[in-house]
Amino acid sequence: MSSKYRVVVVGLGKRGMHHAQTFQANASFEVAGICDVDPARVEAAAARLKPAVQGTDALDVALEARPDVFCFCTLPQLRADMIRIGIASGARLIAMEKPIALSSAEAMEIRKLLNESGVRAVVSHQHRYGEHYRKVKEILVGGALGRVHTVYGTATGWMMHLLSHLIDYMRWYNGEAVAEWVMAQAAGRGKLTDAHPSPDHIAGFIHFANGVRGIVECGAGAPDVPEVDYWWRKCRIGAQGADGFAEVFTGGGWRVVAKDRMGAGPGSMNYDLDMPPYIQDIAAWLDEPARTHPCNFESAYQGFEIMMALCRSAAEGGQVALPLREGADELALLRSRLPDRKVIFSLEASAKEYA
Repeated sequence: MSSKYRVVVVGLGKRGMHHAQTFQANASFEVAGICDVDPARVEAAAARLKPAVQGTDALDVALEARPDVFCFCTLPQLRADMIRIGIASGARLIAMEKPIALSSAEAMEIRKLLNESGVRAVVSHQHRYGEHYRKVKEILVGGALGRVHTVYGTATGWMMHLLSHLIDYMRWYNGEAVAEWVMAQAAGRGKLTDAHPSPDHIAGFIHFANGVRGIVECGAGAPDVPEVDYWWRKCRIGAQGADGFAEVFTGGGWRVVAKDRMGAGPGSMNYDLDMPPYIQDIAAWLDEPARTHPCNFESAYQGFEIMMALCRSAAEGGQVALPLREGADELALLRSRLPDRKVIFSLEASAKEYA
């Protein structure tokens, strides 16, 4: 590579600045353009990043800056619009926040846009770079658990914030196996009007093609993770096998209990540690197109499809087969079908968040 890859970052809130500063700190990139609908945010970010182009209109900034990487960290309702802007800008790769969409119909549209344009995309399920997440993966690959039969994930936060993370890491721990069907239940309508619209509580089963069963639970009724103090990081993801189990806590390390091994170790969600390797793998994928980023869009799409199938099952009942053949608006289904009853909390700390 003879010169740096040019990056445009749209959305300059907390996550947008994590991306922008990490791109800028990597020798393979330069932040050539920044955008936010809030001029004050643009001014503050420009003072730190010194971009060549700045503004409040994403299309104008992208067309002027002509990036190699179009990165957006906006609210979820703007996903398809941002993908179109990234493609129009001539970017070779689009980096986006999760969730990838707000419905299976929109996700299918985005997938079609990317496939037809040939633009690659990555989704920031970057927690997998954490030392504690990677330690559990290492234990699984090493065979300490014997034949793995179950993967699981729980989080007290709501679906559009956290469920795609849970499913992504469950799939990773299960060797990226394809899911064949799901079945789920949901409760609570309060968060359906949130900026990250979600049922207050959703829980279900995932049957993977390799015979492994996934069990997932997210929201107000999810169990406590007493090993973690900070409510937003009360996430547990793990695997059970014939010879034991291993699991990671987003905010509190990892542990393994197996026939021939027992142990625990440190680790916590840390953007300063997790973002640099995520960004470096973007550079590696641009340098060598034959490689694939661990957080590639197609993998994230499979996880999102599972999440939307869980919503369909909760709204309509019964099992839902995968892959989904037709798009739908799963949140609209939930709004029309979920009973208007207050959700029941599993721990007092959740009452504040779901009031």
